Amino acid sequence: MYKFSHLVNKVGMLKKKLVTKPLTGEEQQLIEQLREQPELLARFQSILGITRNEGTAMKTADEVEGLLVDEMRRLGHAGMSQWATAAEEQASREFKQQEPKARSRKKKH
Repeated sequence: MYKFSHLVNKVGMLKKKLVTKPLTGEEQQLIEQLREQPELLARFQSILGITRNEGTAMKTADEVEGLLVDEMRRLGHAGMSQWATAAEEQASREFKQQEPKARSRKKKH
């Protein structure tokens, strides 16, 4: 296990001004898509937080790897859930177009 806390060198470091560039069309499109899917947005934010080492305690490489693997699983699950919902809605629309007289019944709980 490696601890990276000894690699942080604060001597002589100056605060640098961050220059923000305008968003490209591709970046703007990604942001708009993530706004439509807040669960995926939350997963990506969590992954970025882990890679930026946000939090109070310095973690080992093994701990960070475990956190990233868990978060990637959650991202995959969220993506599959949203895909399945969209696929079901599309199949339902297509069926209604092909069979306009068909009635849909929902399962009672």
